[in-house]
Amino acid sequence: MRAKDILGRSGEALAADFLENQGMRIVDRNWRCSDGEIDIVALDDETLVVAEVKTRRSLAYGHPFEAVGAAKLARLHRLVSSWCRDHELHAPSRRVDVVSVIDDGVGEPRIEHLRGVG
Repeated sequence: MRAKDILGRSGEALAADFLENQGMRIVDRNWRCSDGEIDIVALDDETLVVAEVKTRRSLAYGHPFEAVGAAKLARLHRLVSSWCRDHELHAPSRRVDVVSVIDDGVGEPRIEHLRGVG
């Protein structure tokens, strides 16, 4: 596995733990369909949350949040609908969140969470 992929998997695991510690229940990870992938699907009380995780070693190429633009957000909204259809779940309350993980390998990784993006 490439170093970039290892970093991404590590970031997703840290993000899942973080979200669980915030009181969410993880219901799926790395769900794929022909339109793309959802990193984390969680429940925050009655709200279905799709979390996009962006992991970086530094801010040299910008903040991880900057990597989630309008096109990515639109795809995530389509993917949550596909996930619900695939799992035969009607979720009237849905949200897209973005979790940033900055792990420079020194000390604890920094995790930031934006709720309800886009």
